[in-house]
Amino acid sequence: MFNQSIATFRYLPLALALSFAAAGQAGAAEAGRIVFVTGEVQVASKAAVLDSAVQEGDELSTGAQGYVYMKTVDGGFLILRPNSRARIIAYKIDAGNPANTRVKLELLSGVARSISGQGVKLSRQNYRFNTPVAAIGVRGTDFIVSTDQLTTRVAVVSGGVVVSGFAGACGPEGGGPCEGRSSRELFAGQPGMLLQVEKGQLVPKLLNNPGNSPDQAVPPRSDEPSGRVAGPTTTVPALPGTTVNLDAKKDAINQISKPPLVPVLPPVPPVVLVPVPVPVPEVPKGPEVLWGRWERIAGTVSDPEVVAKLKNPAYDDGYFVGSYAIKRRLDAKMVLPSEGQASFALAEGTASLTRKGGDAQAAAIKEGSLNVNFGAQSFETKMLVRSHEGELLVRAVGQVWSNGTLAHGPDSNTALRGYLTGGDKVNGAEFIFKSINGEIWNAQGWTAQGYARWTR
Repeated sequence: MFNQSIATFRYLPLALALSFAAAGQAGAAEAGRIVFVTGEVQVASKAAVLDSAVQEGDELSTGAQGYVYMKTVDGGFLILRPNSRARIIAYKIDAGNPANTRVKLELLSGVARSISGQGVKLSRQNYRFNTPVAAIGVRGTDFIVSTDQLTTRVAVVSGGVVVSGFAGACGPEGGGPCEGRSSRELFAGQPGMLLQVEKGQLVPKLLNNPGNSPDQAVPPRSDEPSGRVAGPTTTVPALPGTTVNLDAKKDAINQISKPPLVPVLPPVPPVVLVPVPVPVPEVPKGPEVLWGRWERIAGTVSDPEVVAKLKNPAYDDGYFVGSYAIKRRLDAKMVLPSEGQASFALAEGTASLTRKGGDAQAAAIKEGSLNVNFGAQSFETKMLVRSHEGELLVRAVGQVWSNGTLAHGPDSNTALRGYLTGGDKVNGAEFIFKSINGEIWNAQGWTAQGYARWTR
């Protein structure tokens, strides 16, 4: 992972537009958070830190080996590849009234990818992505841009863009897309096609030149979000200078109009029936991870279906922590990055709290965080497990094994086992946990246990 509907904004006098910009800086809002960073990356002249906020007005820059992924407040992404500089000029999302949304980004140099969030999709007319020579608007979009001070090139992963050079009513100070006779559109489904704008050029050029694509200039990492590109439509253009022999065409028509000759047919060979193989439907493999409660908790009986499910031979031996078990499919492939960090958000979970000598109480997991350092092969997670009578902060730090297994270490107040998921994308995690009893960890006398699933 952006929408607004005040079409007249870009036609305001320059002084009024500047006053809007000044007001935006005065009340700078959070535009997003860093969810992945590796190499030399700076945000607002400081070293980028995982899960740190990026504000309106902040500049992001990457070094020769730097990559940074910013997840925007409306669920989109701004991704910078090495040797790039970008600025968040404005990022205000009003989900209740999309007409008030204002999003304006600027790529000063390098290569960036912009994936529209829900806010932009609801108010595309108030989104602008500037480069030194071009203005880019969206049609609900995922696009990649490479630029320097002289040339900008745009490729589309999904959706579409509208691009124009700077001139007349289309200036860098404006907001929203520049649409008119001088703008050009590009949509997904046209592999190798680019829009190119050079300094001083008003009308973009449409090029079929895959070698000049932004991905060729600076390739993406393997864990960059993938996009679906529709297949191309094949057309055969008319070739200039082609002529048609009208006499030959007339002869062909006359030949067709003659009575047909009765052909002499060869003997008909005997019919041999060939059995048609019946396709065998593919059996669904099942989820990447299985989990379940395999024993009694506070007098309740475990679910026999869960116990049977956990015996599935397509899954590994798994792990048991407290009253929970977790297993991963044997054919699941995991390829971990060798560097960088990533943060995950809690998607769902179930838990219980038990006071010493008391019964288990249903509990919710609140304020969860999970951070993974791929270079150090380590992780840290915190969760607040809360019932109607009490709460317990559980924390685990530990190792990430080469196959994506998560295992707690000695500095944890919680036993934990689980897996990173999503293959080479590493876009999720699932684990089970149980707090460690002992006064050093748990003065309140509570025991927490449960399951949690995370997404990135």
